[in-house]
Amino acid sequence: MSERLVVIGGDAAGMSAASQARRLKGPGELEIVAFERGHFTSFSACGIPYWVGGEVPERDQLIARTPEEHRARDIDLRMRTEVVRIDVDGQAVLARDLASGDEYWTTYDKLVIATGARPIRPTLPGIDAPGVHGVQTLDDGQALLDTLGSTKGRRAVVVGAGYIGVEMAEALTHRGYEVTVVNRGAEPMSTLDPDMGRLVHDAMTGMGIGMASNAEVTKVLTDDDGRVRAVATDSGEYPADVVVLGIGVRPETGLAREAGLPLGEHGGLLTDLAMRVRGHDNIWAGGDCVEVLDLVSGRERHIALGTHANKHGQVIGSGVGGGYGTFPGVVGTAVSKVCDLEIARTGLREKDAKAAGLQYVTATIQSTNSAGYYPGAALMTVKMLAERRSGRLLGVQIVGREGSAKRVDIAAVALTAGMTVDQVVSLDLGYAPPFSPVWDPVLVAARKAVTAVRKAG
Repeated sequence: MSERLVVIGGDAAGMSAASQARRLKGPGELEIVAFERGHFTSFSACGIPYWVGGEVPERDQLIARTPEEHRARDIDLRMRTEVVRIDVDGQAVLARDLASGDEYWTTYDKLVIATGARPIRPTLPGIDAPGVHGVQTLDDGQALLDTLGSTKGRRAVVVGAGYIGVEMAEALTHRGYEVTVVNRGAEPMSTLDPDMGRLVHDAMTGMGIGMASNAEVTKVLTDDDGRVRAVATDSGEYPADVVVLGIGVRPETGLAREAGLPLGEHGGLLTDLAMRVRGHDNIWAGGDCVEVLDLVSGRERHIALGTHANKHGQVIGSGVGGGYGTFPGVVGTAVSKVCDLEIARTGLREKDAKAAGLQYVTATIQSTNSAGYYPGAALMTVKMLAERRSGRLLGVQIVGREGSAKRVDIAAVALTAGMTVDQVVSLDLGYAPPFSPVWDPVLVAARKAVTAVRKAG
């Protein structure tokens, strides 16, 4: 008699897990039932800003695998069906067909929870007015494009200056909008230290993007037809024909909480190295709904990234299918861009190091993305954190032009390996004038960090 696997969530983690489990076990050994409340499966949410901005012409280019393709692999995928309850003791889930409203129970032998994350949408007057958009799903992206196509005005306000905010500011700029970014912090990109965030701020204003800093949104103002006309903050009003919310996301773990499953301090599900929910041998979880181990600080973090979700799915699918895999943790690597400015970080910020009880030194350098004499060489700023006594690399942040962001991968590997800044200096990196100065900027920062460690004793 075959076992039944139930998967809640049809995007990266959920369908990667289902597909990997199917590779290892055929339909006669494992029945797979997957529930997805939306209209699409296996799509790239990270690509939505580039679709909105026009760099990606078609929505379907963001879809890695359609429902029909999953079903062709003997996965019983039920679209527009939402799981509304998990009965852990009874090993069953209650699903609701969103078209008919009908509800029914489905039992499971093994369960995968891949419910993702939900956008933060503050409770404010006017926040649900026509013209105000979140951007999390392909449906959200299409709704925003429909608004952009029907709105006569060309003023846009983006609320939030994190990754989503700056990427949507770029997208709207490409669409010919006059963009203002409203940020409750002093500098954009709170994933960077403020001194590096200031570089992003200055570059964005230089591109003609308005920056309203230290501004708390109090309400969304509407016209006589109920449509958005402005965003009000504690320091002024900003006219808007369209508003995009880019405040961030939280783990979507309401179902898990109601089922009594363990959650961390950030609200994400807690799992072991094999991505099994702690204390439950037949339940796995992955993607944006879980917390993961930070290999540098040793603490649990919530990081919503498609790269992690797909890796989680592979590990889960292996475990479900009788194989073996683990997800040891992350170092917190992320890259982004706004127009021609590239932004990258990995490891700890200064406040993260302090919170972890680490003493550290910093080193910040300016260099160029290619040899200074090579045509098109542009400035790049690199900031490096190292542990005070040991010299262990703790974090790197990079802001610069073309060729800057992916250099952070050097630091990500070094962090994962637990290298010191002395060891980073000795790395044998590729060199040719079109790609780097003789001393790569990451190595220059490491040399300066070595000096700072020695001075600190």
